[in-house]
Parts: sequence; structure tokens; C-alpha cells
Amino acid sequence: MEIEQVLDNALRKAAAIWIRPSGHEPRLVWALWRDGAVLVAVGGTEQVVPGLEDGVACTVTVRSPTTHSHLVDAPATAYRTELDDEAAAALKTARLNGRPEWESVYRLEFA
Repeated sequence: MEIEQVLDNALRKAAAIWIRPSGHEPRLVWALWRDGAVLVAVGGTEQVVPGLEDGVACTVTVRSPTTHSHLVDAPATAYRTELDDEAAAALKTARLNGRPEWESVYRLEFA
């Protein structure tokens, strides 16, 4: 099975992933799988991810949604993005912490 299919299958069900921006420690983050990439909201009332910046290489670690065992490590690049209304609504709807307010959203695209 190709890595894209493994990622798609796992990330459709995953609410949290580990990301490690280059030169930083891994961080467990809440993320949303959308349109073949991972969206990560940071700042404001959201999580803090040291080293997550536009153009930074990251390693994304995904665990199995059923067994919680390590599934795959995948290289990705983070891109700061502006969300359209539909993507912003999806991110807010999927978030469990009430009224999410973020400063930035990064789209992690897989190589």
C-alpha cells in the first residue's frame, strides 16, 4: 500500500498527530485532515508548536486509530495558509475546545 493511501486511511480517523518541525522536539497536536493535507491551528487559544513556520520541513508521525500503535512517519512541509470560509468552518466544527480562535493555520503537505 502506498504511503498516500496509508496516510489517507489513518488521518481520516485521527484527531491528533505528532509533528516535529526541523530542529525541534516532537509535539502532539490536534489536526484536521482535509484535501490531502493536514491543517494545524496555532496561537491564540490554540496549541503552541515551536518551530512551526512557513516552509519548514516536518516529520509527521501517525498512530493507528484502532490500536494506537506507530503506523507511519512521513515527511511534510508546513505552509502558512489563509483558509476559505468552508475550510475555516470545517476546522471550527471539528475542534472540541468550544470557540477556537487561532492566530495562524499551517497546511502540512506530504512529499
